Amino acid sequence: MNSPGPPLHRIAFLGNHPPRICGLATFTGDLRTAVAGAAPGAECFALAMTDVAASYAYPPEVWLEIADNDVNAYSRAAEFLRDVNADVLCVQHEYGIFGDADGERVLALLERASMPVVATLHTVLDRPTSGQLRVMQQIIRHAGRLVVMTKRSQQILSGVHGVPAKRITVIPHGIPEMPAMVPDGHKAEFDAVGRTVLLTFGLLSPGKGIEHAIRAMPLIVASRPDVLYLVLGATHPNIRRREGEAHRASLKRLAEDLGVGRHVRFLDRFVDLPTLTRAIAAADIYLTPYLNEAQSVSGTLAYSFGMGKAVVSTSYWHAAELLAEDRGVLVPVADPMAIATAVVGLLADPPRLDAMRKAAYATGREMLWSRIGERYMDVFRQARLAPPLRNSSLERSPTTRTVGSRPSDGKARLTGAAPASEAKTDGIAEPNLTHLARLLDSTGIAQHATQAVVNRNHGYCLDDNTRGLLLALALPPFDANSTSALPVKLLDRTAAFVQHAWNSEARRFHNFMSYDRRWLEDVGSDDSHGRAVWALGAVAARAADPSHRTWAYGLLEQSAPRALDLTSLRAWAFALLGVVEYLAARPGDLRFLRLRNLLAERLYDHLRGNRRPDWTWFEDVVAYDNARLPQALIAAGNQAGNAEWSGLAVQALNWLCQVQRAEAGHFRPVGSNGFWRRGGLCATHDQQPLEASATVAACLMAWRSTDESDWLTEAQRAFAWFLGDNDLGQPLHDAVTGGCHDGLLCDRVNGNQGAESTLAFLMATMELRAALAEAASRLDAGFAQAAQ
Repeated sequence: MNSPGPPLHRIAFLGNHPPRICGLATFTGDLRTAVAGAAPGAECFALAMTDVAASYAYPPEVWLEIADNDVNAYSRAAEFLRDVNADVLCVQHEYGIFGDADGERVLALLERASMPVVATLHTVLDRPTSGQLRVMQQIIRHAGRLVVMTKRSQQILSGVHGVPAKRITVIPHGIPEMPAMVPDGHKAEFDAVGRTVLLTFGLLSPGKGIEHAIRAMPLIVASRPDVLYLVLGATHPNIRRREGEAHRASLKRLAEDLGVGRHVRFLDRFVDLPTLTRAIAAADIYLTPYLNEAQSVSGTLAYSFGMGKAVVSTSYWHAAELLAEDRGVLVPVADPMAIATAVVGLLADPPRLDAMRKAAYATGREMLWSRIGERYMDVFRQARLAPPLRNSSLERSPTTRTVGSRPSDGKARLTGAAPASEAKTDGIAEPNLTHLARLLDSTGIAQHATQAVVNRNHGYCLDDNTRGLLLALALPPFDANSTSALPVKLLDRTAAFVQHAWNSEARRFHNFMSYDRRWLEDVGSDDSHGRAVWALGAVAARAADPSHRTWAYGLLEQSAPRALDLTSLRAWAFALLGVVEYLAARPGDLRFLRLRNLLAERLYDHLRGNRRPDWTWFEDVVAYDNARLPQALIAAGNQAGNAEWSGLAVQALNWLCQVQRAEAGHFRPVGSNGFWRRGGLCATHDQQPLEASATVAACLMAWRSTDESDWLTEAQRAFAWFLGDNDLGQPLHDAVTGGCHDGLLCDRVNGNQGAESTLAFLMATMELRAALAEAASRLDAGFAQAAQ
């Protein structure tokens, strides 16, 4: 009977996962699939452990990749699980998969896990080392329920670790749903027609004891000259990396030396499930001559037994339990004579052999993955109703509510602005937020101003509030005692605006809102959606408050994939910047890695397909917010290690900077009064602050990408446009109000100080201050190194 409790919406599985080649990976993938079948209303996803120097093309059900040797990846994975709101985490525990011998690194994840944990223990030792004992006790402490596959493991947990029996559930290793098969019907595929087939399958390694089965072959051949011993499976990847195929070669030599080379055949391949089941079906007897008596579980034994095979096995723990009561034959470890006697005896007694097969198949009906999935679901429900042994209130260090970014980890960010630094900023003044405070009210940031007076007739828009949210991350942090400080209000109110703008039915954002808080359209522009994704990605990665990060991720997860449905190149670029931001903090999130690559490829394909000798651009028009296109592609290329993306994007940005430079050398952006179509005249007015801000950010991105100081100079050229180094020689930044005028007309400055312009100036200020501080730090470090 299933346990009561609330429904499970998201179930996470941690372990190795296909296409990684190992038994644990196969188990994790099969278990996830089985549980998904038992809970059709739940999303079942995996967090895959990846070993050093390996790369796997994980399927869509793998949402996060964890590099086993990255000590920080485990705590990031805990944050990820919190952000995706997982209802339960099922950890596959096996020594060695978490990057250290005792598996201690996974504790960093478990200590921070906010959801119930179920631990499946694949190896339970009766004589653990002190390190293994300590780690296992911590796993037990954090897990609400423990799953083992044998009663022996249950007894060890109770006896060695003192775990109450009610917290342990014995669930056998799962097997696929396959009918009982007659061996002769499948032998042709393996060139074994008319022969008695013995089979061992699995990844080849010295601990499998296959040499003892080969030493038994002369006695078996003497009794049954038709016998063929098939050893099916690739060499274990770890063994192959260290030793190549030396072990397989030694086994082949042994068979030749014993005169049974024609009776032992190695099939060196990692087979898929259909081929494997046909190989098991072709076998008359399955052999597991393993050497480790303390082996808690064997997937190969479970598969063969469950499919109705007679089994001869050494008496390791799993086999001793599964093959008891004459469901198989047990022999001592490393005893070729005993193996030969057991095989010959079974083949000489067809009624016993047939009865053993039938008993194995009948027992195997309780091991079907469909049944295993249902039993795990019952355990998951129990885990939600019973807390683990750890304190129900997790120990947390006191935190101060802050605004802005988390402390830097020392790595250069790929997008956005760093928090303000105390280092040199080469005369770029701290921002004056007076006018921004006027524009910000309890709803959000108002769109327009007449001169410096807020014009409420135009209401609000999502575009400006996402810009405000990005600015809030860039401003210096304020603590909880400064609740009147503008950055606190800015983050809270712009985040609330973004949340309210989400139309859950359309799965898109509204954009324009009237002053009386009525949405003026059901679905906003593509660009506003992309900007929202950008801001959410930045908050999910960099917000100081964990609750802000969790909120942002929840909305990012829903909104970011919709970027693929948009048609605007700028919307793709904005969304890509947000995805790159998020991945800088969560590099193993495979769903967003895939999204990043798709968006970047779209931009790259447009740029590559559209460029001409005199036109290195993404489309046939240079329009608005132009530099964001190469900025996004440079950011994605840097992060992905794709030099083609970043290299071509840098070329496009260089072209844009050249065509936006006046004869006198100052920055002259393409005007919004007509833009610039290929083959036509370039509009020189009205020049928008948006263009200068985007160019500052893109040039700083290129500077960090190429380490060429000319890009820093180019960023300063674009910033100087705000201060009066422009066609009219007039500043757009109002030093008194802190606002920024709405554009440069043909004969004067537009006197209005709207939100878009003011936010553009403030963001450019923060980004350039951060970059100049970084450059000064690099220079100081270079001097210090030279002095040494």
